[in-house]
Amino acid sequence: MKIGIQTWGSHGDIRPFVALAEGLQAAGHEVTLVITCVDSDRYDELRASTGFELRIVATPTVPDKQALERIGNTIVRERNAIRQTRLAIEHLLLPAETAMYEASERLCAENDLVIGHYFLYTLAAAAERQGRPCVSVVLAHGAVPSAFQPPSGVPDLGAFGNRLVWRFARSVLNSSLKRYPDRLRKRIGVAPARDMIDTVWASEDLTLLAITPAICERKPDWPDHYQVCGALETRASVAEGSVSPQLLSFLASGAPPVYMTFGSMLSGSDQRQTIELLAAAAEAASTRAIIQAPAWNRLGFECSSQIHFVDSAPHASIFPRCSAVVHHGGAGTSQAALLAGVPSVVVAHTAEQELWGRELQRIGVACKAITRRRATPTRIAAAISEVTQSQRIAENARSVGARLAEEDGVAVAVRCIADRFAI
Repeated sequence: MKIGIQTWGSHGDIRPFVALAEGLQAAGHEVTLVITCVDSDRYDELRASTGFELRIVATPTVPDKQALERIGNTIVRERNAIRQTRLAIEHLLLPAETAMYEASERLCAENDLVIGHYFLYTLAAAAERQGRPCVSVVLAHGAVPSAFQPPSGVPDLGAFGNRLVWRFARSVLNSSLKRYPDRLRKRIGVAPARDMIDTVWASEDLTLLAITPAICERKPDWPDHYQVCGALETRASVAEGSVSPQLLSFLASGAPPVYMTFGSMLSGSDQRQTIELLAAAAEAASTRAIIQAPAWNRLGFECSSQIHFVDSAPHASIFPRCSAVVHHGGAGTSQAALLAGVPSVVVAHTAEQELWGRELQRIGVACKAITRRRATPTRIAAAISEVTQSQRIAENARSVGARLAEEDGVAVAVRCIADRFAI
C-alpha cells in the first residue's frame, strides 16, 4: 500500500512519525513522510538514512530566532490554555499553512491512505476533499472526551459532571479554534468541520493515541475508532547527534548526572537566561548535570567537572545513565524518561506540558510539576533532591520503565492500521 504521512511541530512531534514511517516501511508499504518543523532545519541529514521518501516543507516555520524567542515568551506568559493554542496556531502554523496544504494535497493524490498529526488540519481537509481515508495520530490525551476523565486541568466530577464539562469544553473549543480549519476548508470548497475534537483533531477512520498505556488507558466509552497504540519510539537517533567521547568521559567520571533539557521550548526563550537557570539549579542541588542547549558555546558557557553542556544527544542512549531528567514535559521527552526508568522533574511551559507533569506525578515517577513562570534555581534544586532521594519514586520509575520496555507502540500502530483498512 502507498501511505503518506505528514507532521508539524517540534522534534517531539516529528520523531514519532519517523518511527511510524520506519515501521510501515518494514511492513512492506511504500511510505512518504512530510515534515514541517517549527524551530529547526536539522532534518536534512535524515534523507540519506531513511528507507522512505522524506520531504521537508516550510522548515523552520519561524526562521528568525529573535522572533521565535518573542513568540515563545508570549505563549509561556499566557495562562489560558485556549489562548495558548490560538497563539501557537497563529504564529507557528499559519505562516506555513499554504505550503503544508499543498504538500497535503500532493500526499492525498499520490497515496492510498494518509496519516497525520492531530493538530495538522491541512491533511484532514485535503483527505476529505479527495475522498482519501485518513488516520489521526494524537500525542496528548487531554482532549479525548469521556465520562471517565474530565478535560485537562479540571477535577474529576464523576460521570455526569464530566459529561457536562466536556459539553462546555467542546463549545469553547469550537468557538475559539474551529475558525482556523474552517477558513481553509471554505477556501478549498469543503464543508465546515462538524466539531473541533471529533472531526478536526480526531478521524472517524482511525485515531491512534501514541501514548503508553501506563499513562493512558483506553476508556470504556470511547468510540471504536480511538485506539491506544503506545509510544511511537525508535532506538535510532533522529537528528539528535551521537554520544561524543567528551560526554562518555563525563558520564564515566562520577556519579550519574541529572539530564536537563527544555527541548524545543529553549528556542522560544531567552537562551542565556534559561541556561543560567538550569546551571544554577544543578549547583544548588549539588549534583552533576548534563545541560542540553545548542547555543551554550556561542553564549560563552564552558564545561566543568560538575556541568557538561551538549548541543543535543540521543536520549535513548543517555537517559538510562542519569539519576533523573529535568525537562519541559513534552510528550516525547516524558515518554523517553519513562522508558529509561528514571524519575522526572517537569518544568512545564504550556498547558499540555502541565498535563504530562500531572500524569507523571500521578503514576509516582515525578514530583509536582513546576510551571516555567515560577521556576527558580531553588525550586528546581528542591525538586531534583526530592526525586533523586526518594526510594519510592526510583522504584516506580524502574517498574514503569521495565513495563514500557516490553511495549512496541509502532508494531501495535501498524497492526491497527492493517486491521482497520484490511491491508
